[in-house]
Amino acid sequence: MATKRRSKGAYMISAVSEMYAIHPQTLRLYEREGLLRPSRSEGNTRLYTDEDLERLEFILNLARDLGVNIAGIAIILQMRERMEQMNKDMQNFVSYMRDEMLSRMQQPRSNEAGLVPLRRPVLVGKPVVMKSASAAPKKRG
Repeated sequence: MATKRRSKGAYMISAVSEMYAIHPQTLRLYEREGLLRPSRSEGNTRLYTDEDLERLEFILNLARDLGVNIAGIAIILQMRERMEQMNKDMQNFVSYMRDEMLSRMQQPRSNEAGLVPLRRPVLVGKPVVMKSASAAPKKRG
């Protein structure tokens, strides 16, 4: 859907309904159902920001172009918000891991400073008995 916004700022419900050829009651319904959350002026007038209009465009695309009902739109928006939160969490985790790796790489290395402790190899086999030079061999008889 082509954007019909003129400038940045907040728009009243009448301007939004005209820009998107949608009845003001539909916008009120979307708000009542929790799909849109416009801010309010001191006189309690609904004010739609550019972010609200982007969300409205997404809603209208789902409703008009894809035939999704209000309940489906609500589920899709919730899933979208969860995915965005998961993406932010993942980016924070990757950033933390990168910073942690860089800080550990800059630390001086020692045998015990690794993430996994380094163990000395253990020889498996027959035990070796060392004989001293003074010990005489025993005769079997």
